Amino acid sequence: ELIGRPPPTTEHQDQSFRPDRILSSGDKLETPEFVLEAIETPGHASNHLCYLHEETAWLVTGDHVIEGSTVVINPPDGNMRDYIRSLEAVRDLSPSALLPGHGELIEKPTELINWIIDHRLAREAKVVEALQAKPDATAMELIPTVYSDVSPHLYEWAERSLLAHLEKLVEDSRATQDADRYRLN
Repeated sequence: ELIGRPPPTTEHQDQSFRPDRILSSGDKLETPEFVLEAIETPGHASNHLCYLHEETAWLVTGDHVIEGSTVVINPPDGNMRDYIRSLEAVRDLSPSALLPGHGELIEKPTELINWIIDHRLAREAKVVEALQAKPDATAMELIPTVYSDVSPHLYEWAERSLLAHLEKLVEDSRATQDADRYRLN
């Protein structure tokens, strides 16, 4: 049985994925050996799910939280506001460990999740500062300032997450967008 959530119609998702069973938060996968609870965690992808192993409180995170880095939030399917809310929801579950799709077992989940949230909000503050210094800028014009700690060969990926931050600022009514240019309100 193929389980999960169907993909949105965006270019960055596998349109051939058609789950036999669509899961939502709270749905259970029960076997004689264990029970997993599905947790909707949109942000990295709108249809992303994590799975909580009930007995151990281990959370299978897939691409939601990975070891050693942060994931790219790639609009239009990726959404920074949803991602931060999903991180907070996962943290509130108090998992005892995280099992990421990339990397090793994470034994201090709350510490890592708090770091990711703080990192994302600090990056958002850099976006605000950059827009104050350069109103009506495009994402690419902001990258050298906002991602000064990132190698230029990664700017294409940085631009994707920067767009997610800019969209969050627009959603939060802190900025406006005119074509590909952004301005603080």
